[in-house]
Amino acid sequence: MQDPNPLPWGAQDRFQAHFIVKKDIGTADIDYLAKTKLITKGHFAAKTILKVEWNGSGELSSKLNGDDDLNAMIAKQSLKDATIYVEPTEGAVRIRSKWDNHLAFGITKELFEIYDRIAGHIKAV
Repeated sequence: MQDPNPLPWGAQDRFQAHFIVKKDIGTADIDYLAKTKLITKGHFAAKTILKVEWNGSGELSSKLNGDDDLNAMIAKQSLKDATIYVEPTEGAVRIRSKWDNHLAFGITKELFEIYDRIAGHIKAV
């Protein structure tokens, strides 16, 4: 029996901004992996961020965890915007957030400052 409402294939309405920091990391891929871990309170739409920690096993996550101003800036963002991934790519390190649709996609001045600060830590490692 064929599905009367098949899923659409092709281009999807999803966007994601990637901030690329040029850095030759050699074979130290694991040192440049980090992701925010959000400590929250509340449920659903009333959920708020109490604290931000960084998960990762390298020096970068230690530096990011030690930057209290950065983590306070991230805690003021929405849950979606506060979920940040840092991952190595070929000859660079990528900073990204979650996927958005065309209505919600955008980078605020505050998010740009957060990504810029993270990029500074990447350059310093």
